[in-house]
Amino acid sequence: MDVVVEVGGWEHECCGGPVERDQVVDFTCLLITEPSAQPRLVETHHDLEVAHPFERVRGRVVDVEVVLDDGSTRPVLRVPGGTALCGFGDDDGHLEDPWTGEIVVATRNDFLVTVRVPDQQQLNPVSIYQT
Repeated sequence: MDVVVEVGGWEHECCGGPVERDQVVDFTCLLITEPSAQPRLVETHHDLEVAHPFERVRGRVVDVEVVLDDGSTRPVLRVPGGTALCGFGDDDGHLEDPWTGEIVVATRNDFLVTVRVPDQQQLNPVSIYQT
């Protein structure tokens, strides 16, 4: 089963690590539910004492997309670590097309990471945003 996790924003810039295709991940996510909307899983490093329940998502990354200004998405090879996205460290934080190596220019640091979780992993069914 594939699950989409939102990664980015200030939380990722603060202390998020790089995420690459084919990497095994273990995300802690807030479960955001809104009336008349698909439930969302949002990676968190800090907000575990908020009104939202949370889920652990463990599996292998099968797709990574950056969210563009118009709300559309574009595949990228990886999500750079937060410090790289902010221009610090050895990593230059660039985004790259996974098939051509072309540099992808994006002004937002919001990403959708698709994780393939084992069928036996127990996720709360309402929390799953399946593709």
